[in-house]
Amino acid sequence: MTRKKNTESQDEKSLALTPYQQDIKRLSDAIVSAQAPIRILDATKWDNKIKAHFFSCKFKEQPKVTAEYYKQNVNLDWAKQRQLFHLISREIVKKLGQYNPVGQIMRRMCGEYLRVLHLLERRGTHEFSYLSQELFGSAKDVFHVGDPTLAQLGILMADSLSHIGKSQVLEEEQRTIKAKEAIKILQTALNQYFVDPQKQIRVILSDGIIADAAAGADYIKIRSDATFNQRDLKILEVHEGLVHIGTTLNGKAQPICTFLSKGPPSSTITQEGLAILMEILSLVSYPARIKKISNRIRAIELAEDGATFLDIFEYFRLQGYQEEECYMLSSRVFRGCLPTAGAFTKDLSYAKGFVTVYNFLQLAVRKGKLDRIPMLFCGKTNLEDIRDIAQLVDEGLIILPKYLPPQIKDMNAIAAWMCFANFLNQLSLSKIESDYDYLLS
Repeated sequence: MTRKKNTESQDEKSLALTPYQQDIKRLSDAIVSAQAPIRILDATKWDNKIKAHFFSCKFKEQPKVTAEYYKQNVNLDWAKQRQLFHLISREIVKKLGQYNPVGQIMRRMCGEYLRVLHLLERRGTHEFSYLSQELFGSAKDVFHVGDPTLAQLGILMADSLSHIGKSQVLEEEQRTIKAKEAIKILQTALNQYFVDPQKQIRVILSDGIIADAAAGADYIKIRSDATFNQRDLKILEVHEGLVHIGTTLNGKAQPICTFLSKGPPSSTITQEGLAILMEILSLVSYPARIKKISNRIRAIELAEDGATFLDIFEYFRLQGYQEEECYMLSSRVFRGCLPTAGAFTKDLSYAKGFVTVYNFLQLAVRKGKLDRIPMLFCGKTNLEDIRDIAQLVDEGLIILPKYLPPQIKDMNAIAAWMCFANFLNQLSLSKIESDYDYLLS
């Protein structure tokens, strides 16, 4: 009986939409359905047997990963999947026209998913790395003409952190909180934020993830053998909970533009940028975490230049990481690749996304467009679409987000901070150092 009522309610909602809105929703739903079998990380991950053999060889042999190995991870009809996105893209033009804003967003998503399919088909080849660069960027990319590259940003970050690392004031907390206790702490924190009883967020144990934790649509997985400190858990609350799960739920709540519940690679850069920015605005990030991000950038650059898995593993050991973490960080660089060729560049998203989102916030404050900032949380958005998203909000095709981090709900502090930042960016750091150096000598 309940199911019948729910069906009737859904039918009533569909009837309330105009024919134009119904076309958008139908096409949007088609994209969500078509992308469902595509799982980049599942298709590129290495299983525990690879790790066990590498450790048994005392880190002297390259991991036993081949192109044939990757074929076991995915059972997908590549031609059929490509045809789906081509058909959806053509249908978008037929129903919405070539220059319709929401149509352009959806067509771009179809194009990205086609490139993702190409990427996954080429796992274990040299081409995989080049396709990864097309989707996520390269360590040698610049932000703007004349700006430093991502690799140079990583070097600047590492240089700053090298001085901080000498300070005893910033010693990192010991990780003494085991996974089961971490779940209780994190669940309590998220329950205060996601108060809708119909959308309770679950924190669960998992043995099938590489990282210490990972977010899904309405859950956070905690690796069963991972340990944490209080700061780690606060970062998970903000990064995985408030941002990644929050934007997923906001996207799933969209009545028409349902495609915002899922994110192609371009949205990954924006979403990771938002997550890192929120960590910093929440004052929960810390030097060791920033160091890890800069080390990942450097590792990707080295791999793009020809370094092998063994080279990258040794690089992380020289940075002071234990063997377990060295393996985890190195395998992130080579997911989808051969251990002797190329790099998977997804981990550039954190730094690249932070810089682009931060610059957007600065410009939004300067131009008095503060209303655009919350729109980044409407779902799995792409910064490049924000003007179109604003138009679609005005047209009622996209609804504003329900779940927002506290700093975005009340942007007074961000607006004040960015006003000062816009001025401070004009000052010469070298002259400041010259004038103030005697104070710190």
